[in-house]
Amino acid sequence: MSDFVIMTDSSCDLPASLAEEMELTVLPLTYYIEDKVYTNYLDEREIAFSEIYAKLRTKCPAKTSAVNMNDFMAPMENLLSAGKDVLYIGFSSGLSGTYNAGAAAAKELAERYPERKIYTVDSLCASLGQGLLIYHAWQEKQKGKTIEEVRDFTENTKLHLCHWFTIDDLMFLKRGGRISGTTAVVGSMLNIKPVMHVDNDGHLIKVDTARGRKASIKALAEKAGQLGVDLDQQTIFISHGDCVEEANYLADIMRTRFNVRKVLVNYVGPVIGAHSGPGTIALFFLGRER
Repeated sequence: MSDFVIMTDSSCDLPASLAEEMELTVLPLTYYIEDKVYTNYLDEREIAFSEIYAKLRTKCPAKTSAVNMNDFMAPMENLLSAGKDVLYIGFSSGLSGTYNAGAAAAKELAERYPERKIYTVDSLCASLGQGLLIYHAWQEKQKGKTIEEVRDFTENTKLHLCHWFTIDDLMFLKRGGRISGTTAVVGSMLNIKPVMHVDNDGHLIKVDTARGRKASIKALAEKAGQLGVDLDQQTIFISHGDCVEEANYLADIMRTRFNVRKVLVNYVGPVIGAHSGPGTIALFFLGRER
C-alpha cells in the first residue's frame, strides 16, 4: 500500500473513531463562545458538542477563528520528516480561508522536502460532505492506489458530492448575512424553512423553501431521489445541529425509500454549527451533479 497520509481539518465533522480508523491527521480548528476560545477536537475533549449547542440556544455570541499557514506547518512537517507523503483535503475555499492556508504551507514544505510528495485538494465541501469525500478517498487508498491516483480521484469526485441541508433557526442565517432581518422575521412567523446546498464553487446557496420542519427534512430526501446515483449501493452521511432524532428520521426515510444500507449520523461540529445553529440537518451523498 502506498505510504502516504491523508490530512484534513476538523470541519470534516467525522466521528473521532472513524478518523482514527482511517489514520487521518486532523488539524483542529478553533472557535469562540462567550469570548472563550475552544479547540474543535473531533473527540470533544475540551467541551461536548451538545454543551456548545445549549449555549447557542441561549443566544451566546459565537464566532470562528481563521487559521494561517503556520498552523499547518508543524503537523505537515512532522509527517514529511518521518518519511510520509501527504495528501491534504481541506475545507471549502468558498466558505473559509483554511484550505488556502494549508495549500500555502504545503507549497513551502515541498521546497524543503523535495524528496517527498505533498498534494492538496480544495474539497469545495463542508461538514460531513468533506468527511464523506475523505471517506471515499480513504477507500481508494485501501485499494492500494498511489497518492496521485487518490488525489485525482478526489478531484474528479468532489463535484459529485451532494450537500443538501435545512436550517431550523432563520436568525442564524440573518447573523451570517445570508438573509435579511425582514426575511428572517417573516419566515419564522410563517414557519418557512430554507432548503439549501453547497454549489460547485463551494458556496452556500438557498435553492428552495418548505413550510414546516418535517417538510424541509423530506425535501432533502427528495433531492437525493432526483440527483443520487445508485443510492442503494452508497454509504450516505447525515449531520445534525444537536437534533439526532430528526437526523434519524431522515435516515429512516433514506432506508425506506431508497434502500440505503449504510448511514452515518454525526454532529455538525461547532466551527460550522456556530454559523448554522441548532436544528440544522444535512444530507450528503454521491450524485450526477451537485
